[in-house]
Amino acid sequence: MSQWFMITLVGKDQIGIVAKITTSLYECGCNLGEASMLRLGGNFTIMLMVAYDGTDQSLHNLLKPVADKLELHLHINSIEGQLHQHQIPNVRVKVYGSDRIGILAQVTTALAKAGFNILDLESDVGGDNAKPFYIINIEGFATAGIETVETVLEELSSQQHDLEVKIEAIETVVM
Repeated sequence: MSQWFMITLVGKDQIGIVAKITTSLYECGCNLGEASMLRLGGNFTIMLMVAYDGTDQSLHNLLKPVADKLELHLHINSIEGQLHQHQIPNVRVKVYGSDRIGILAQVTTALAKAGFNILDLESDVGGDNAKPFYIINIEGFATAGIETVETVLEELSSQQHDLEVKIEAIETVVM
């Protein structure tokens, strides 16, 4: 009987990582669930939910040679699959501000205070070395409503004058 595992690989970005890892998983009989891949600053990371009949150690032994050849750090955890249990985001938050220490912590702490469940978060640094700025894009579910999110982020932006915050409801169409 298959068990679910979360496989995480991190390393320098290069062509063919996803192809080589997913081919190795396919060849050893793994079934892929959800996957997420990102490239950040020349680095690569991928998380894969994998159903596999063996143990985490046997899965590690199968993937380690491929990961080593690609110079990737490999980590495997046993997890509950929980496929098809997605919370749909109802609010999108965009924050722009001077690039400084703590900006992401301040924004996400305010959102947590408002009962906001972050479902997707991306951040980036724009501008140049002389005048960098930070960009945060977040989608999530506002358990206490969009008004509560607006209130806590207005409080934060009144305290941190370098922040520009945009909040919008996400309209979900169910077919």
